[in-house]
Amino acid sequence: MSEAVRDDTATPPGRRPAPAPHRGSAAPIRARTRPYAWAAAAVLALALPFYLDRFWLQAGLFAMAAAIGAIGLTLLTGATGQLSMGHAFFLAIGAYGYCVFAADGSDGLVGLGLPGWLAAVLAVLAAGAAGGLFSPIAGRLHGAYLGIATLALIFIGQHALFNARELTGGFNGRDVPPPTLFGLTFDDSGLVVASVPFGAVEKLWYLGLALLLGCALFARGVLRGRPGRAMNAIRDHRVAAGVMGVPVARHRAAVFVLSSMYAGLAGVLLALVFRRTVPDHFGIALSLEYLAMIVIGGLGSVAGAVLGAFFVSLLPQLLTRYSDALPLVSAPGTGGIAPGEASRYLYGAAVVAVVLFLPGGLVRVAARRRARSRQAPHAAPRPAEER
Repeated sequence: MSEAVRDDTATPPGRRPAPAPHRGSAAPIRARTRPYAWAAAAVLALALPFYLDRFWLQAGLFAMAAAIGAIGLTLLTGATGQLSMGHAFFLAIGAYGYCVFAADGSDGLVGLGLPGWLAAVLAVLAAGAAGGLFSPIAGRLHGAYLGIATLALIFIGQHALFNARELTGGFNGRDVPPPTLFGLTFDDSGLVVASVPFGAVEKLWYLGLALLLGCALFARGVLRGRPGRAMNAIRDHRVAAGVMGVPVARHRAAVFVLSSMYAGLAGVLLALVFRRTVPDHFGIALSLEYLAMIVIGGLGSVAGAVLGAFFVSLLPQLLTRYSDALPLVSAPGTGGIAPGEASRYLYGAAVVAVVLFLPGGLVRVAARRRARSRQAPHAAPRPAEER
């Protein structure tokens, strides 16, 4: 007894067959050219210290440090849904922790004189330890309650930075010793590469690139793996996530520690670029700037955090650089709007615009364009009877 085999690929009667993909589609071309585009971007980033002046390199380093901190915050706020207003507190621990571990005490302040790379690692671990001490609270609070609790860290941190003068230098801050890695000291000592003198900023440029790339790849792996799925489940519905077996409090606490370590590393890089740590910099305004970064760039996205960080951190520096040519913007103390003030107005307006008109942030604009370009070549032609 034989049985007929049905051909599932046959087209049902009365239905037009689906059009085959267009051979000249832009999607395969984009897939083939993407590695070359990434390679060109990498070569450009590596070559910039040979052509840019100190201002642009320093601005780029500030943006890299901000991007590392923003990636840590987007893991906490964007992916897990935990509002944090105390990100600047952990940046301060990273910055001042590096100074304490790396300084030799010759300036009259506490310094252990450890190697620069070890001091940086210990500073990041110190920021993670501070996050671990706060993690039981972070594991049980959520939303505005956690935001208010972390806001208290800012006031505690500011009080400690101004009054622990033996560690922080008080109001005047303290100098940041340059690190040494593989026999290379990241200072302005004479180093010439291809007839170009390499100072501290040029050397730190490559260190910042390596740190940013490593942090971005690690965060991307976390979000795409099992921890990322658990974090998104907690963000979308924590009760349902608990019912499905996700340890909500444990994941919240772990992500808070990880975010604190990212902030500590950002603080270390920021201190190395500034060369001096000042308590006034690590206030509530800095925490609000980081929240603006992840909202403008796109919540829960590593690429969005990087885009938002570059936008928010570069804007005041560009306004300062070109304040003479811009209307209503002038140098501080000359009667007009200061560049820092104008930048806060602009990215505040950008936050409102993103929330109202562009949900998902800047990273979604590129995603939508890619989706449209993929769909357009495969669109089926209209039948003749409908024309």
